Amino acid sequence: MKYLVLGSAGQIGSPLCDYLRDKGHDVYTYDIASHKNQDLRTKPTAALESAMADCDFVFFLAFDVGGSLYLKKYEKTTAFLNNNLKIMENTFGLLERFKKPFIFASSQMSNMLYSTYGVLKQIGEHYTANLGGLSVKFWNVYGPETDPEKTHVITDFVKSARSGHIECRTSGEEVRQFLYVDDASEVLHILSQQYDNISQTEPLHITSFEWVSIKYVSDIIGEQTGATISFAGAADEVQKDARNEADPNILRYWKPTTSLREGIAKIIEYEGENIV
Repeated sequence: MKYLVLGSAGQIGSPLCDYLRDKGHDVYTYDIASHKNQDLRTKPTAALESAMADCDFVFFLAFDVGGSLYLKKYEKTTAFLNNNLKIMENTFGLLERFKKPFIFASSQMSNMLYSTYGVLKQIGEHYTANLGGLSVKFWNVYGPETDPEKTHVITDFVKSARSGHIECRTSGEEVRQFLYVDDASEVLHILSQQYDNISQTEPLHITSFEWVSIKYVSDIIGEQTGATISFAGAADEVQKDARNEADPNILRYWKPTTSLREGIAKIIEYEGENIV
């Protein structure tokens, strides 16, 4: 099978490409982080159109997004809106023209309408519904990250642990569900293989289904690295106090297998091997 992965150098996209190749599939990649000409905000290139025409399936993972610090800094800016609206307009236009089956990577925050990021993801879900694709709602996927400006909380904590101390910017009491990126790759592959058997209206929440506090996460990292931990006591300014419940429908097709402790250990190992 031939896959086109848009956002192929990203936190989910890069491991997904490796996973698909390991399964024997051919993979077309496209990401501005790989080459400046691979910019989905601009008119589609001939190379992108050729890949879209030849592929059997598309993963639409590309988005201007990062962890809570990145969102806090940029999501209220015009540039953030423009970047993501242009990415969606061009990409969904191609998907409509070439009529390819596809999965759009949304977020569990897509119903949090105080969030610009959430609103943009909801717009993407509407595009996807109009074109007959599948939307999946990711819940805090974590894995190795290379862009220091866009890192998420677990990677941030692990990087901080190098200095021997983790400083949490909140009280640590807020709870989240985290999913290791290898599990995300597995379920995306399964959904693409089962695509014709899945109703467009089915809720597809991709998560671990395990609530944990940020304090608990930092405690695990502290235990595995020996780092000390402190808490600032501030409120979460990105997700605020909003809390969704994950729909278990996805468990009909897949179950997560990587525990939080195992996933964190992998991030620590990766960081240890890639200190710059």
